[in-house]
Amino acid sequence: MKAVIGRKMGMTQVFAEDGTQYAVTVVEVLPNVVTQIKTEETDGYNAIQVGYQDKKVSPHNLTKPLKGHFEKAKVSPKQVIKELPYENVADFTLGQEITIDIFEDGDVVDVIGVSKGKGFTGAVKRWNQALGPAAHGSGYHRGQGSMARGGIIPRILPGKRMAGHHGDKQATVQNLQIVKVIKEKNALLIKGAIPGPKYSIITVRSAIKQQLKKREVKPLLNRTAE
Repeated sequence: MKAVIGRKMGMTQVFAEDGTQYAVTVVEVLPNVVTQIKTEETDGYNAIQVGYQDKKVSPHNLTKPLKGHFEKAKVSPKQVIKELPYENVADFTLGQEITIDIFEDGDVVDVIGVSKGKGFTGAVKRWNQALGPAAHGSGYHRGQGSMARGGIIPRILPGKRMAGHHGDKQATVQNLQIVKVIKEKNALLIKGAIPGPKYSIITVRSAIKQQLKKREVKPLLNRTAE
């Protein structure tokens, strides 16, 4: 399992040498610094905690627990702290940097992020419910409609799809392919869309589902990687 924290920078398109077009998401992956190592003996499971991007803050404005945590790891304060599910924790040390060098062109990954928040929306937008009659004589157009059941259960059951808060929750998109690893710019070009708004923090990890065959990645034009 390989994983890093990155920042979604937006989408663009790139072209292969034969003219094939790829819609890709650009992910900035600055070096992830190991701030804590968790083992089965001390925490009950194996994982590492990493920090992403230096935090411009005075040491006096840090809480004592956070200040002590960073001092113990001998690293500068970080803006984001997340846990990554690595099994081979013995290969890491405090303060070690994890870069995009762990990935290669053509790797298949899963991307975890927080989806865009849509606020309070109705059942039509939130759950793709069918519209009502559009004529003037109809009683509703985008209304919820009947909600309760008939028969021996005349009530609304828990979990009924209704209007409510839409989006702004963790989402995972699986089996996306890395089209290009641009090491000199600390960037990944991932084919397709990933969850979250622009500049949001995401996690890129190796795909957990078995890949039966390796997908082909066509070489990109040289000007794309410059």
